[in-house]
Amino acid sequence: LVTQTCARNFSVSGKSVDSSDGLSEEHRAVQSMASDFARKELAPGRDKWDEEESFPKEVLREAAALGFGGVCVREARGGSGLSRLHASLIFEALSAGCTSTTAYLSIHNMCAWMVDEFGGSHHDETVRQMCSMEKFGSYCLTEPGAGSDAAALSTSARRDGNEYVLNGSKAFISGGGETDVYVVMVRTGGSGPKGVSCVLVEKGTPGLSFGKKERKVGWNSQPTRAVIFEDCRIPVSNLVGKEGQGFSIAMLGLNGGRINVASCSLGAAQQSLELAGEHLLVRKAFGKRLADFQHLQFELADMASQLLASRLMVRYAAQALDNGASNNVALCSMAKLFATENCFQLCDRALQLFGGYGYLKDYAVQQFMRDTRVHRILEGTSEIMKLIVARELLSDS
Repeated sequence: LVTQTCARNFSVSGKSVDSSDGLSEEHRAVQSMASDFARKELAPGRDKWDEEESFPKEVLREAAALGFGGVCVREARGGSGLSRLHASLIFEALSAGCTSTTAYLSIHNMCAWMVDEFGGSHHDETVRQMCSMEKFGSYCLTEPGAGSDAAALSTSARRDGNEYVLNGSKAFISGGGETDVYVVMVRTGGSGPKGVSCVLVEKGTPGLSFGKKERKVGWNSQPTRAVIFEDCRIPVSNLVGKEGQGFSIAMLGLNGGRINVASCSLGAAQQSLELAGEHLLVRKAFGKRLADFQHLQFELADMASQLLASRLMVRYAAQALDNGASNNVALCSMAKLFATENCFQLCDRALQLFGGYGYLKDYAVQQFMRDTRVHRILEGTSEIMKLIVARELLSDS
């Protein structure tokens, strides 16, 4: 069997779920560039990267050459200087080619933005190297004993003259072992969020090591490992922002990260919808096309509605973040919750429409389902998103 990667007879162009609907000419141009790259460079390698669990660094560097390595980083530091809405459009388009690879790229972008936004002038070269993807970045917050309760992290950074000495470990780190710059949240002070700081650790630093490569359900085109610090010494100049500012930096980074991962879910859902529509048009049962069964028409309509509602919520939240709206944290959490839950469900429903074929790796729909499952967990679980929204609604202000 030849792997089915895109719909041929079924198109949503110009229809209600056309992803370019309502966009300006500038936004459409950026989206089109990302879509072309996804079709030509990501989709052809998706199956191979998933099967071999290989990390396509050179393809990612090609994406960076188009400006996708530092989408929201200032132009003066080598970035593209674009908005959160631009970033959402880019990651949605790219993830239709390979969701796993695009998801790593979105995390790398979050790291680059954090260093650009809070790092000093002495970090200029690091930011530039991240934007070109000469250096790859990893975000290190989660620990074996501190997942959703991130403020309870215990990895320590003890000041010793002009150095910090790091001890502890981070878990589930995307790119771990193969990336170059680790943006690490460490404890420099007392308990709670105000004792957390953000530092950079370069690959090759003595005392830095990595756990085994994790075996995952999806996201196989990017490695995941524990990151371990054992008397790992770094210069004090590797501090990003101020001591005690790390938790705030981590959370601000996650606002954009949540929009990004939700956008990756949108691209996977869009592609799954199109593949399912194609299948309904060509597959026959009981003497007629599946597309002629009213129940399956209703199913497709529900999926399209899920997709459009998710996209509108994500783009609304991205614009709120761009505009510095006072409620942007809750809106980003709502968008992440709604889009990742509904888009995963859409991918799963698309697989169901394929019947037994959907469960074969010869059909791309199963990979979109596998790759989007983790989006409901990382960058804040769906349950934590609900807590954030509820707290905002019930607050006195």
